[in-house]
Amino acid sequence: MNGTLEIASPAAPTFPRGRQLLDDARLNRDTAFTESERDALGLRGLLPCRVFSIEEQVALEIEHLRRKNDALEKYIGLESLRDRNETLYFRVLVEHLEELMPIVYTPTVGQACQSFSHIIRRPHGLWITPDDQDRIPDLLRNASPHDIRLIVVTDNERILGLGDQGAGGMGIPRGKIALYCAGAGLRPEHCLPISLDVGTDNHTLLQDPMYCGYRRQRLRGAAYERFIDQFVEAVIKVFPGAVLQWEDFHKDLAFKNLQRYRHRLPSFNDDIQGTSAVAAAGIINALKVIETPLAEHRILFAGAGAAGIGIARLIRMLMESSNVPADIVRGAQAFMDTKGLVHHARTDLSADKREFAMKPDILANWDILNPDEITFEQMVEQFRPTILVGVSAQAGLFTERIIREMARHVDRPVIFALSNPNSKCECKPEDAIRWTDGRAIVATGSPFPNVNHNGKEIVIGQGNNAFIFPGLGLGAILSEAHEIDDRMLLAAAKTLALCTTRARLATGSLYPSQQELRDISFHVACAVMREARDAGYGRLLADDEIERTARDGMWFPDYVPIPETAL
Repeated sequence: MNGTLEIASPAAPTFPRGRQLLDDARLNRDTAFTESERDALGLRGLLPCRVFSIEEQVALEIEHLRRKNDALEKYIGLESLRDRNETLYFRVLVEHLEELMPIVYTPTVGQACQSFSHIIRRPHGLWITPDDQDRIPDLLRNASPHDIRLIVVTDNERILGLGDQGAGGMGIPRGKIALYCAGAGLRPEHCLPISLDVGTDNHTLLQDPMYCGYRRQRLRGAAYERFIDQFVEAVIKVFPGAVLQWEDFHKDLAFKNLQRYRHRLPSFNDDIQGTSAVAAAGIINALKVIETPLAEHRILFAGAGAAGIGIARLIRMLMESSNVPADIVRGAQAFMDTKGLVHHARTDLSADKREFAMKPDILANWDILNPDEITFEQMVEQFRPTILVGVSAQAGLFTERIIREMARHVDRPVIFALSNPNSKCECKPEDAIRWTDGRAIVATGSPFPNVNHNGKEIVIGQGNNAFIFPGLGLGAILSEAHEIDDRMLLAAAKTLALCTTRARLATGSLYPSQQELRDISFHVACAVMREARDAGYGRLLADDEIERTARDGMWFPDYVPIPETAL
């Protein structure tokens, strides 16, 4: 993916000049055009006389952003830079990933989705509505003349923990692709964000006169399934071999789409599989700190949606691969959803929840008469979890009484409060640490500041899916995988865990610094490529070829020489 400029043919007589060149975000380099380039390309006088290096431009853009006090304004500022000078935008991200990830992705992207119709400047990506159902291949061709290798698609119904955001959900695929390009080196022209704008049940949006989306009630049932099927068939036809990432679908549709299409094109659901891999990596690292095997732990989930079920499946797979006895695996994980304990006698359980329903032989040992009436606090008392995983989008669900009860029977409670944005987090890290007298090991889904406890600064690691999906996508693309299975996700999780040093774990963080994302993505991609090869899903690359292929496949944002024929 490195090398010569791919956007325009070197011999193309239509290479833009003058104002047209400055308006082309993929070719524009603003004040970095050299003196000779300004003369040859009709730019003389259109720019201030000083020629800047890209390093100086990066410093100036960061200065601009840091003058803004509002996170949403920073988001808008970065999007404006992306519209003007794509190379510089990604270079700024690469060099300031840890600072800017909370802006281009969670939590600020949630605000951007909510305000989308009022902040949109220049539309990007592709919107497909039910009215377009019979011409989806044409829309895909309209979207890009380039070789699309990655698609991130959402139907906007479950945006983060915010719910149905209609057309505004496009902020999520846009943010994901920003991290694919900056964090894993995919070229922007090979990526396509798509919003399946099938309407919205968000009445606030429908009543907003400025709402820019499909102003209908959300498409459902058989009509929705036909729409999705036609979309997938169009992708296979127009962009064969492209990796498709499903993003922020309702949990029932998320599982259904994943199972229906994962064998028809290389695809994965980040809410199910990306979240599961990053959580599994965190749990692996927590066990290093505690120095006890996974077989000795009990995991209680708050929330039984796509994220929770996905994590539980991967943890079960991890336990089975570690030869943990089947009866221990079966009783190691329990779920509480909005209706209470997920147990065998409930008649309202989906197939995915029933897979993890509490069995009667386990309940028989508890001091409970009616499992339908058990509270979360009672569940902590009876099940005695050593690891608590919050994927409920219920702020404050992990109360002081619950955390203290957990800490009463666990020396080092492990608490994953993964719901995002911050306003949906199950508990604040500082509270969990204070309520356990500093014994808790805490990770969150959104960024939180470090916690000072008794004079010691504790780093709060963020279980951000960005540690997984960029490398997973890169590995699948470079290996030309025709399927993405859970073994690849488990390999990615184990690799991420290895990327967290002992020194980092000693700070309290279960995850590495986000500034290391490109290096992490490289290692994850290599692990995925090896697993794809071994499973028979990808290219037969020798071990010594894999790292070289991954290195060569990672684009770095820099200005490349302008073709001589254009000068």
